[in-house]
Amino acid sequence: MMTDPRPAGAAAPRPSLRASGRSAKTKLTDVVVVCRKCAKRQGLRVRTVRERLKKASKHAGKCAADAKSGPRRKLCIVEAGCLGPCPKRALAVATGASLAAGRVMLLDPDSSPQEALAAILGPALPPAPAPDPARRSVPEFGPITALAAVSSDESPPIR
Repeated sequence: MMTDPRPAGAAAPRPSLRASGRSAKTKLTDVVVVCRKCAKRQGLRVRTVRERLKKASKHAGKCAADAKSGPRRKLCIVEAGCLGPCPKRALAVATGASLAAGRVMLLDPDSSPQEALAAILGPALPPAPAPDPARRSVPEFGPITALAAVSSDESPPIR
C-alpha cells in the first residue's frame, strides 16, 4: 500500500518566530557550579560540597540578618561533570560571574565552609591603581623577558 505524497499547498503549520519562553521571578541570587569529578578525586561524597556551602550560606545569612546588612543571599548549587581544569589537590568551582569572565575558581577542599563561601562569593577585587609615571615599575624577571638596565646611581626598588 502506497501513500499519496503531500501536495505543495498543504504544508504543516510553521511555528511562529516569536519566542514562546517566559521568565519568572526567583529568590536565588547566585548559581554555583561544582565539578563532581574534582569532588570525587578529593574523596568527598557527591553532596558533601553542596551541603557545606548551603550551611555556610545559611550561617552567613543569619549573621547578615542580625547585622541588618541586607537581604540574605540564596544559592543554587549545581554539580556538573567537568569544568575543564583538573587540579591535583583542589576543587574546581564556578559562578555565573566567573564564567562570564572566563574563569574557574580552584578551592582547597580542606578549607572551612565559611572560607570557601567567601572565596566564591567574595566581593570583586577593586581595580588596580594606575601606575605612577614618575616611579619606575619593577622589571619582570623570567625566561622570556630581558633584565632591565638600572643606572648606577639608582638602586632597584624593594618590595
